[in-house]
Amino acid sequence: MNDRLNRVHASRSAAVKAGLDHPVIDTDVHVNDYAPVLEDYVAQYGGNKLVDALRKALGGRFVTRNGGGKDWYQQTPEERQFHRTLRAPWWARVTRNTYDLATYTLPALLYERLGEQGSDYSILFPNDVLSPAAAGSEYRQPLHRAINHFHADQYRPYADRLTPVAGIPLHTPQEGIEELEFAVKTLGLKVINIAGGVRRPIRAIVEKYPAAEHPEIARQVGYIDFYGIDSEHDYDPFWAKVVELGVPVTTHYGSQGWTGRQSISNYMNNHIGHFADGSQAFAKALFFGGVTRRFPGLRVGLLEGGADWGAHVYTHLVDRWEKRNRHALRNYDPAEADVELLASLFERYGADFLKGRTLDKSKLLRDSLGISALPHSREPNESEIDDFALAGIEKVEDIRDRWVDNFYFGSEADDRTVAAAFNDRVNPLGTKINAIWSSDVGHWDVPEFTEPLAETWDLVQQGVISAADFKAFVFGNPYRFYTEANPRFFEGTEVGRKLGLKGGK
Repeated sequence: MNDRLNRVHASRSAAVKAGLDHPVIDTDVHVNDYAPVLEDYVAQYGGNKLVDALRKALGGRFVTRNGGGKDWYQQTPEERQFHRTLRAPWWARVTRNTYDLATYTLPALLYERLGEQGSDYSILFPNDVLSPAAAGSEYRQPLHRAINHFHADQYRPYADRLTPVAGIPLHTPQEGIEELEFAVKTLGLKVINIAGGVRRPIRAIVEKYPAAEHPEIARQVGYIDFYGIDSEHDYDPFWAKVVELGVPVTTHYGSQGWTGRQSISNYMNNHIGHFADGSQAFAKALFFGGVTRRFPGLRVGLLEGGADWGAHVYTHLVDRWEKRNRHALRNYDPAEADVELLASLFERYGADFLKGRTLDKSKLLRDSLGISALPHSREPNESEIDDFALAGIEKVEDIRDRWVDNFYFGSEADDRTVAAAFNDRVNPLGTKINAIWSSDVGHWDVPEFTEPLAETWDLVQQGVISAADFKAFVFGNPYRFYTEANPRFFEGTEVGRKLGLKGGK
């Protein structure tokens, strides 16, 4: 007991927490699974065959699509060049700080140490929660179900301060609905984590080069379905079920391996900014596909990418809409050009161009704009003109309502760029972006479990953010994220107790 109290008193974050008049909610704690117990659960759902599928899925993370069947470390430098094998993440978890390693693996120890971290309530993202997505279709759902069941049982005794997310597969809307209902109704889990996209084959290529005959092509060629726009599936039933059940959606969706993130030797080259890029693609698909318009109650937390990208995309959406809404587009419609005026100006100022040539008015517009600026076969119809039509944007305020209200952006404790989220002098309509505190403890960027809250308070002392922004970051915004999806989210928790909520423990 004395050792524990000494650690709490010695923590910088505990000292910061002692001076606050509000709870602290951590939206991103990564925990490890103790494999022997996890595999017991998996075996109950599918025997040794399912356990083998899990092990293969976990190992498959580091065998890239173009690795020739070997992982990066099994290949020679020449093989890596030949296959262009991506350098995958490595040494990504805490090890030297052995006390912290145990903390991320043992629920009782994590619960005991929250005082050192300065957190009242933490959302847990087990590192293996999305591993089943790498498994084949016959294993994907039972693996998700087994892993979610394991996590629900492991953390149920600590529910007043800890809750694990449920991993939900979304290769089809139906499988997502089935696992969502099991996770929420049967297991009692209240937050979900999804991949921000699903890689799919391009049907035209598959028909010409069947995967069974040309596996090397199947591994290389495909596209990513981000659910919201241009999908071959209708995901609205899934989003409707999410809203009906009152579940906040989170994602740690990255873009390593995409164009510009394909180094075969350097993990950091592939890593920096990849969560922001991946989540941006997902969020824009929901926005432009009209998902946030049709489901204003949907709340999505986009983690590990920081909040500054949420601010700059919001700004760029406004900028683009002002220049390319369906009315402003007439500024660029070739039919709006006055060909007679254009011809007269050429005659007056273009003598050098016309020397030895006959002015052909029928081709003048094409020749002035360039062939590529004009449609080759037909004029676009009305449904093809307005890129903001599905989102239902009629005024700038609609962009704010369908971007800012629905999305929350996870920023890590020492991320100075979070200042962009709170910069209401720059963000359109004087808006602050919903940055939510996400410590990311358990991963390599947080070598010390007890430091994140203090590191965020350092930003206040350095003048990066204000004390009011700090409160919004570590409490106000995450509290709204969860309770706007589910008003009873914090009943029976430490946060509920401190706020005097009905049912607060």
